[in-house]
Amino acid sequence: MPTPVPAHPRQTIFVINPNSTGRVTDGIDAAMAPLRMAGGPDIECLSLPSGPPGIQSQQDVDAVALPLATLARSLEARASAFVIACFSDPGLYAVREAVKVPVLGIMESGILTALTLGQRFGVIAILDGSIARHLRAYGAMGVQARLAGELAIGLNVTELSQAERTLARMIEVGRRLRDERGADVIVMGCAGMAQYRDALQQALGVPVVEPSQAAVAMAIGRVKMNWHGA
Repeated sequence: MPTPVPAHPRQTIFVINPNSTGRVTDGIDAAMAPLRMAGGPDIECLSLPSGPPGIQSQQDVDAVALPLATLARSLEARASAFVIACFSDPGLYAVREAVKVPVLGIMESGILTALTLGQRFGVIAILDGSIARHLRAYGAMGVQARLAGELAIGLNVTELSQAERTLARMIEVGRRLRDERGADVIVMGCAGMAQYRDALQQALGVPVVEPSQAAVAMAIGRVKMNWHGA
């Protein structure tokens, strides 16, 4: 009789929200629905229990890097890839050093996706204080020439659950980026905005990138094509 072929363990992409706000993780999980498919990897969303309610400062970004690396190492035996689901990509390089599977950040993935959808991208931030931090990252990526601008809605992470207020602010800022700055594609600059993508895209009439979806879509490709890289 032929020797049975051992079953491969189920592939799992872990999407880690580095803050401890469960509503944000729930919103990210709901946004994964179009990417969950027969034959594809499992997608499991979880929070960093020790994280702050929101990643809103450079100190928040720096503080979660090592806990993220520790959590990723603890899950590595079951993981085919990790996605860091915060627009500041906290701990991205530390986690890449810590594990041997692909690790993607949602800022990097969201911006790269936007570059394929339009000529000039605009970003909707939550707070003005986030913008300088994001601009440093765009400089490191070398994409400033394609950046139309970044504007904030003036709400913190925990306030994003106020649906009517949040969507109205996002539409207002998105229109300014489109009409005043010339953005022909919009990137949502916080994972906590995930639930508003469809409504925002319909209101603005231009492509809107939800960066957690963009990163997981890339992760699925990496897993299926067995691309690892640095």
